[in-house]
Amino acid sequence: MRKKIQSSMILVITLTMLIAYAITTLVVYRQTIRIMEGEVRQEADYINVALDTSGESYLKTMDNVHADTRITLIDPDGKVKYDSKEDDVTLQNHKNRPEVKAALKNGSGQDIRESNTLNKEMFYYAVKLENGDILRVSKTVDTAFRTAMKVFPAMGLIALIMLAFAGILVKWQVTRLIRPINRLDLENPLENDVYEELTPLLQSIDKQNKEKDAVANMRKEFSANVSHELKTPLTSISGYAEIMKSGLVKPEDMKGFAERIYNEARRLITLVEDIIKLSKLDEGNVQLEKEEVDLYKLTREILTRLSPQAAKRKVHVEVTGEPVEYVGIRQILDEMIYNICENAIKYNKEGGKLTVWVGNTLQGKKVCVTDTGIGIPENETDRIFERFYRVDKSHSKETGGTGLGLSIVKHGAMLHGAKIHVDSKLGEGTKIELIF
Repeated sequence: MRKKIQSSMILVITLTMLIAYAITTLVVYRQTIRIMEGEVRQEADYINVALDTSGESYLKTMDNVHADTRITLIDPDGKVKYDSKEDDVTLQNHKNRPEVKAALKNGSGQDIRESNTLNKEMFYYAVKLENGDILRVSKTVDTAFRTAMKVFPAMGLIALIMLAFAGILVKWQVTRLIRPINRLDLENPLENDVYEELTPLLQSIDKQNKEKDAVANMRKEFSANVSHELKTPLTSISGYAEIMKSGLVKPEDMKGFAERIYNEARRLITLVEDIIKLSKLDEGNVQLEKEEVDLYKLTREILTRLSPQAAKRKVHVEVTGEPVEYVGIRQILDEMIYNICENAIKYNKEGGKLTVWVGNTLQGKKVCVTDTGIGIPENETDRIFERFYRVDKSHSKETGGTGLGLSIVKHGAMLHGAKIHVDSKLGEGTKIELIF
């Protein structure tokens, strides 16, 4: 990061200096042209006055004086009467030269072009004399490239000094800027007094830290609960088996002891199965493909499987609604609806009622399970989906519940993007809605 910032800053400085060099060259070039144009006009004025005073003989005496200046005297027909750089080209008629034409018409004219005689870019200034002749004065003009080359040594030296100084300054500044970042306390991100721009990042880190802590605490609690839940049936199985091993059980009681061991073993198997299901849902390790499922038909099949439990507790079951097609994981949907309906039977009053309605609503596809059971205290409604949480712990033990059923429902709903709504009154019953 340090090297990238330094490289970026040096690159910006270098580009800035190159742009400054180009602008400086252009300004110097234009200023040079402007000064040179003024000098040529002034020189032409002086020569004009001298010609009026001394006549054309003045030009002969100035041949060796104006070494850098080319002077041409042209008659109104364009014929060259005098040229300080006289040669064959000079003897050509000059009537069509732009500066001469302008002088004949307006009294003065100027032009910048490459000279056929000197093969250099020249500035020409022509002025009409009182006798009708045209006096033309010209000087060589430096090109922008030549001007840049003249400026380059000084600018290059300045650039090297500035780059060396900038390099030292950039290194110091980057070190100063990065120092607070290197000293960040990521365990307590919001306690850092650092750049305002880093606040969203630190808030995000703080949020992630809290989520990690929550997950870690949840795992610890889950592990403790699993250990406790597994220990209870294992202790019972071990105790019954030890009594049987000691020969303290009468032959007529052996069946009862074997049945207790069997029930505890079944409870243990159910608990392990629920833990495995929940772990897969937690990790998103559900590899079953989604398919089109009729929620109404699925609900009827589930309640048919639960009918022996309902009959045992004398709970009247009623299913109403309409066919509802939903694309989801059939096995997970089955477990979600099964767990809710099973709880509605387990925690119902003897002779109570279970009503399930399945249909389409404005909110979405809905499965609504209503019972006349023991209900849930208002302050515990939000906790029923926690792992191993039981509203009536003693009753749960009697019914063989693992405390993971509704937690599986919650994770299944998250997997399908469904919502769960719970409405319950203590002693009157509970209504749970699954909204897809």
